Amino acid sequence: MRDDVNELWRIIEARDRALARSECELAVLRAELAEKEKVIRQLDDRLQSLDGATAHPSGQSGLQVSAECDRLKACLEADRALIEQQAAALKAYRLAYGAVPVFRPLARIVRRIGEMARPRLGNLNQYAPRPLKAIAHPVRTRGDDASPKISIVTPSYGQGSFIEHTLRSVLDQGYPNLEYFVQDGGSRDGTVEVLRRYEQELSGWTSEPDTGQSQAINRGFARTSGDIMAWLNSDDLLLPGTLDRVVEFFRRHPEVDVVYGNRLLIDEHGMEIGRWILPGHDDKVLAWVDYVPQETLFWRRSMWACVGGMVDESFRFAMDWDLLVRFREAGARFAHIPTFLGAFRVHERQKTSSVINETGHMEMNRIRERVLGRVPTHFEIRRAILPYLLRHVCVDMAYRVKARLGSADTGSARTS
Repeated sequence: MRDDVNELWRIIEARDRALARSECELAVLRAELAEKEKVIRQLDDRLQSLDGATAHPSGQSGLQVSAECDRLKACLEADRALIEQQAAALKAYRLAYGAVPVFRPLARIVRRIGEMARPRLGNLNQYAPRPLKAIAHPVRTRGDDASPKISIVTPSYGQGSFIEHTLRSVLDQGYPNLEYFVQDGGSRDGTVEVLRRYEQELSGWTSEPDTGQSQAINRGFARTSGDIMAWLNSDDLLLPGTLDRVVEFFRRHPEVDVVYGNRLLIDEHGMEIGRWILPGHDDKVLAWVDYVPQETLFWRRSMWACVGGMVDESFRFAMDWDLLVRFREAGARFAHIPTFLGAFRVHERQKTSSVINETGHMEMNRIRERVLGRVPTHFEIRRAILPYLLRHVCVDMAYRVKARLGSADTGSARTS
């Protein structure tokens, strides 16, 4: 809907510009016509002054001047015909579209409605940067002795400008039973210096060459033993209170194996530029697309063991979607916690921005072919996920209404 409205708006603006250009051209032609009429009047005066003489002091005969005058008059008539034609076209244009500017406020309203009705899932830049506000809050209701161990791994390479913010977002959770390991791929941009400053707060870290993010994740998890697991990329963030919320949810829902929440989008300066409000988990949609925000994803180690205890290292980009599909195939019970748990950073240097159109899409089609038995067309994918996107739009609008009323980011979890 938004695309149609935007297209209409572009057509209106293009027509306004064309009308302005045509009116300017018409004014120029009329000015040129006035000049030519002046020249013709001068020639007529010269003809009258000759009064039948055989020669003019300038050397031109009366016949020559008369011929020049006739030629200019013919050009003048042609110019008048062109001006009348353009004037008629402008008049018809005004009759057809002249009332459009009157409805511009209405068009803006329609455009705004189109923006509100457009799905935000998949859109990584939704509005102008604004300060990031903490949304999640601690919900600890148990003693520290009852806290299950959480193992978090951060695979890292060349993110020295962001990794400290990532580390702080985890360590500042204040969770009492945290196992946090950083697996760096041999960065030479200051990452190692940051890790050395924090090594007393980390469970461990290493910096060594690897074959990519998937191998770094596997190496990191091989050094952990927590009951609840997650990985957080070195440019993303956990929001305050996330670990307590996740643990509390797992405690209340022992039947659930995998949980995830809503996503904030931030830019390279840490400013908020968007929000993903998910409508709840849908196992069917997971076969077509992956809308699960990876930085908000947590699972039980028992389920990790069921799928082989590692991510598939043949994937460079879609390893998280592949893992989710394998969880589903192993019978995992998923749940969506309707609150913001993490922030995904959008910046020029992230690998998903540079080659996602090549390797990333090939990997996604590889998963679809495995799950669906074929690679579907873009139209088939959109048709299959349309009900999910419509629910997302409704939930997103409801969230914004709650935000206006000051009661957003509340509600009970949805499971499937």
